[in-house]
Amino acid sequence: MRQFLPFLLLLAGPALAQTSPIIDRTDMPALTTGVDSLRLSVASPVLPATAPPLTRRGANQTWNYAGLVPTSQRVETYLPLATVTGTSLFYALTFGALGGVNRATVAAQQPLPLAAAGVLPITDTYQFYNVSASTAAQQDFRSVGFGGTLAGTAVPVTYASQAQQDVIYRFPLSFASAADSSNSYFTTPATAAAVGYLSQKRKRVNKPDAWGTLTTPFGTFQTVRVVTRLQDHDSISVGGISQGFDVPVTREYKWLAKTHHVPVLTITTTLVAGQETVTNVEYRDIYRRIVRLSTRDAATDAALSAYPNPSAVGSPLLLSLPAGSGPLTVSATDLVGRQLFRRSFGSPGRELVLGAEAFGSFRGVALLTLTTARGTATRRVVRE
Repeated sequence: MRQFLPFLLLLAGPALAQTSPIIDRTDMPALTTGVDSLRLSVASPVLPATAPPLTRRGANQTWNYAGLVPTSQRVETYLPLATVTGTSLFYALTFGALGGVNRATVAAQQPLPLAAAGVLPITDTYQFYNVSASTAAQQDFRSVGFGGTLAGTAVPVTYASQAQQDVIYRFPLSFASAADSSNSYFTTPATAAAVGYLSQKRKRVNKPDAWGTLTTPFGTFQTVRVVTRLQDHDSISVGGISQGFDVPVTREYKWLAKTHHVPVLTITTTLVAGQETVTNVEYRDIYRRIVRLSTRDAATDAALSAYPNPSAVGSPLLLSLPAGSGPLTVSATDLVGRQLFRRSFGSPGRELVLGAEAFGSFRGVALLTLTTARGTATRRVVRE
């Protein structure tokens, strides 16, 4: 049936075309010479009871997520390539006009993969992207590499080959598009190997599964929904200790609309013990004053404990919970505020096991926060 959709769309006429958007290169970040700053609100991963199920798919759908309440905001900033390459000759040679298959059109400050967070001493990290030229036969939006400052020097990181770059979207993209996939691979360069080594193999599968009307606190949009499945295998080596592990499978449910440059809504889930659990919700938004609804709860604080503490990397962590907690969220940050993970659970009872994959290879002191409808509680945990 899917292969006949383009013909059916043509027969349906202008009315259907208005509700079934076709995403192209002009809908990607920063095709202009200016800075592309996009404000995003982060909502609780415990979705409102009125939220439609993620399984709602197909043509001419209606999704009402107006009940989302922002808990924080961030600004995603995409910079013209010259702004970043002007700070480093290495970036200019790798991602500039002479970069060949690694040439980028835009850059954004992005964190390192979780496996490297707090392990490799790299700061000012960037991800470099390329939007295909309007004349290109095959058009897409892809990641062409990364960059960061190591011991005062900007270090570029590229994929193993052009065929192994991470293709985020292929265009034109609509409900009529077939599913597509890419396999990417990158490693740290030799200049960083003495300090630490990181590599990542990723399989990305994009599947457009619906189109229709989406409503969020930001407004109402005509959208096409793309479900992205990410399967990663990370390897890291620091101080003579090496470890490779499969990252839990992630799905990104992304609603794309014309001219907005980023998804107007993204709901991210992680596959934990065979169960798909919402771990992050964020949507395109305007500036809002965030009202902190969660407060410290005495009962939650009294009952919450983590065992064993300290715990070893690669081992699970057992949490004791107050009776009747209901749906809850567990999040962890390091001491400088970088998020290690955020997970939501239904009604786990009096005990909850956090698998070793939640912390990955993180070592050090983390702040673990439990959020329920009654309030929050925080514990310091140590991973050795």
